[in-house]
Amino acid sequence: MKKELSIFFTAIMFFTRIPCPKWINCSSESLQKCTKYFSLIGIIVGGFGALIYWSASYILPQNIAIILSVISTIWITGAFHEDGFADVCDGFGGGYTKEKILLIMKDSLVGTYGIVGLICLLTLKFTSLSQINSQLIITLIAGHSVSRCITTFILYLYPYARIDESSKSKDVAGGFKPTNLILNVIIGLIPLFFYDTYWVFLALIPPFIAMLLLGRFFNKWIGGQTGDCAGATQQITEVVFYLSLLVLWKFI
Repeated sequence: MKKELSIFFTAIMFFTRIPCPKWINCSSESLQKCTKYFSLIGIIVGGFGALIYWSASYILPQNIAIILSVISTIWITGAFHEDGFADVCDGFGGGYTKEKILLIMKDSLVGTYGIVGLICLLTLKFTSLSQINSQLIITLIAGHSVSRCITTFILYLYPYARIDESSKSKDVAGGFKPTNLILNVIIGLIPLFFYDTYWVFLALIPPFIAMLLLGRFFNKWIGGQTGDCAGATQQITEVVFYLSLLVLWKFI
């Protein structure tokens, strides 16, 4: 039980900025296994964002409450996935070979492609959420859990592209097991059962297709995936999920 708690807290420590017990040891083994809780982390992060939105909506206009919700999820994760998205924009935008792309993505500085990409992403995220009038609170939770659930397929289907033994991301992004994938799917889809209609499961199709296209693109250029690729996939599939809901609500 203590070992499993250690793995769970390792996931909390790696994917968020939530304080964890001091006895947690982020060993290579724990990092490899902590991805089984990736979707659960999504529920926690999304739940925090939903709580902020619910609280703020009582005293502030809806649009401002949504912005605060988005900011809160960025804060609680330390912009972990947004940083990966920006790195992917810079890497694939400015690099023309595998080596150059990986080198740019590893650079801690954010370039023009990354800044423009983040502006477009966050604008689209806010605009799509502001148009969802039905069951927005559960959508804020589902967006994070579903996107992380779908992202685990990237980790499972494609090998880790970097040759860097010192990288902690290699332990997380590499060697993803089928059991981890199944657990993430089960946990990640739980919020969807709280919608008024099961037609909502159709909204999984576009983000899943987006993941497959991203995986194919990453594999073509760098021969696999990295932690940044996973972060970018999470961000993109989250937004695609929101857009899919908007389309779905027009027909049901």
